[in-house]
Amino acid sequence: MNVFTRSLSDSLASLVKQLDKKVGENASKDMKGFVVLLTDDPDQAEKDLRAFAKKHKIENMPLTYFDRVAGPEPYKIAKDADLTVNMWIKLKSKSNHAFKKGELKKKDIAKIVASTATILN
Repeated sequence: MNVFTRSLSDSLASLVKQLDKKVGENASKDMKGFVVLLTDDPDQAEKDLRAFAKKHKIENMPLTYFDRVAGPEPYKIAKDADLTVNMWIKLKSKSNHAFKKGELKKKDIAKIVASTATILN
């Protein structure tokens, strides 16, 4: 799974912590995931991601950045999406969630975390 975000927030932290836990619990089933901060300021992004990972104790999902706020073109990330979560198996998409800034709520987080079941081998 991948999590593309244009900002770091408390709701993102809640989501990533839960996904990180799922990845850890399902490591034997080869579940993997990563977080990508889409940015125009890579130097600041690196600092912010290190602080975010430490503060929220993210252990199983690498955090990185992409030096273009639009994101990598092949992923076709919506311009108005602050957060996009993709889950797939063998290049086949199983789940896709996108949210504008401030839209991610607890019920959405629960739905995304539950959808990790679709990518278990």
